[in-house]
Amino acid sequence: MSEQTNKKLGDVLWSMANQLRGAMNADDFRDYMLSLIFLRYLSDNYENAARIELGNEYPAPEKDDSRIPLSLWYDENPEDTSEFEAQMRRKVHYVIRPEHLWSNIAEMARTQSGEALLTLQASFKYIEDESFDSAFSGLFSEINLNSDKLGRTYAERNALITRVITRIAEELAQFTMDRDILGDAYEYLIGKFAANGGQKAGEFYTPQQISTILSAIVTLDSQDPTTGKKKHLESVLDFACGSGSLLLNVRNRIEAQSIGKIYGQEKNITTYNLARMNMLLHGVKDTEFEIFHGDSLANDWDMLRETNPAKKPQFDAVVANPPFSYRWEPTEALGNDPRFANFGIAPKSAADFAFLLHGFHYLKQEGTMAIILPHGVLFRGGVEERIRAKLLRDNHIDTVIGLPSNLFFSTGIPVCILVLKKCKKFNDVLFINAAQGFEKSKNQNRLLPEHIEKIVDAYQFRREIDRYSRRVSMDEIVKNDYNLNISRYISTAESEEEIDLTQVNATLLEIEAKIAESTVRHNAFLAELNLSPLP
Repeated sequence: MSEQTNKKLGDVLWSMANQLRGAMNADDFRDYMLSLIFLRYLSDNYENAARIELGNEYPAPEKDDSRIPLSLWYDENPEDTSEFEAQMRRKVHYVIRPEHLWSNIAEMARTQSGEALLTLQASFKYIEDESFDSAFSGLFSEINLNSDKLGRTYAERNALITRVITRIAEELAQFTMDRDILGDAYEYLIGKFAANGGQKAGEFYTPQQISTILSAIVTLDSQDPTTGKKKHLESVLDFACGSGSLLLNVRNRIEAQSIGKIYGQEKNITTYNLARMNMLLHGVKDTEFEIFHGDSLANDWDMLRETNPAKKPQFDAVVANPPFSYRWEPTEALGNDPRFANFGIAPKSAADFAFLLHGFHYLKQEGTMAIILPHGVLFRGGVEERIRAKLLRDNHIDTVIGLPSNLFFSTGIPVCILVLKKCKKFNDVLFINAAQGFEKSKNQNRLLPEHIEKIVDAYQFRREIDRYSRRVSMDEIVKNDYNLNISRYISTAESEEEIDLTQVNATLLEIEAKIAESTVRHNAFLAELNLSPLP
């Protein structure tokens, strides 16, 4: 399906969302809307697989029977359902009983059944508790179908949900259902809700343009990026994964069969659930990803707390867009934490380096890490300067990329991308000043494909481009007291054209001679007319 068609579907769904939510806050309605689209995706995927599995046994809809085909088959073959469900778990990794499928709920909504809301509640609970072999508990924990935001009475809430379900069914019927269409529409809607979510948007969404840059960088060979993409990535970590779009971008860069498992961590419960849905919606099986709900700075994920160095998890690629200058409360005990012990603890006023060191600790020796941070990490003093100096002395900072301002929904400040490696080929730092390369739009600046390509190309081939990118020796960085402020190393000012004073003087003399000659001729004409000459 073309990008234009994807955008059209996204626009249709977004317009519908605005019409249906009424006075409800966009953030609240987002969760209901996206959960319904998720149920639609899981159900369609499941019914298509069931149709293939059952073959000629799959019933055709009957004109005077409101039951969906899979319900008919279950009713006619009760002794075979257990084996069928076991086979579906092997093939698609989950099961949805007929009464919980979207098509059944949509039919109830279409016929104005008063039970659509209750059935939807049961469906969400069933998917959380029974659909998947792996734990998907709490997947819909933030979806309160009894909320007064949907209506004061059950009848009002049922009426609104029925209306939303019916509209989604009608609008999606206009489009040919390619495999990825709902995943693309879901991602598009996440972006639209983020764009209209103000300061909260930065908590769960990294703009696709920036995701593309990070994913392109970490999927290139770490030692020699000029050789192109890695053939295989065993594991990828995003420890502040939000809706999971950055992880999905990395996965899309590497063919699905060439990537092992993707790991994410997210502190916000609503966003954590959003990320898990987003993975499944994009065809990532539950065995191919793991998202953990918890605090990365507190390091409360048991998997990452392994004390045996031989068993410590390490990742081929680490990507992150953590909260900028996040205030935290570091404890004295963190001084002995292996993540920070060799570097120091970031100040409580800004956890930027704490996030960086957390991710860097779990990076493989031959891996690549790319993290988005505010520019302050490049030049702030105190303990941050000491951490920065240690990273530089150990030759871990590979590239510093300055991006334009106003790219994010949640802040207008310019940000940078730091690329780090544990085993680095070059004993210098590549600086890329991409702050001027963007398209200005009404509410937000945008990076166009050519801007992204120029950044990635400069990184990949370590190009030096006048007023854009430069390789800076460690000696020069040391002379600048480990300050990485990009303007210290790359000037974007246009050099003034050199003026040749001798040539300017000759030109002025020539002009004066011409003026004198013209004055003589002009005075001759005035004399013929008996008029006074010019002085």
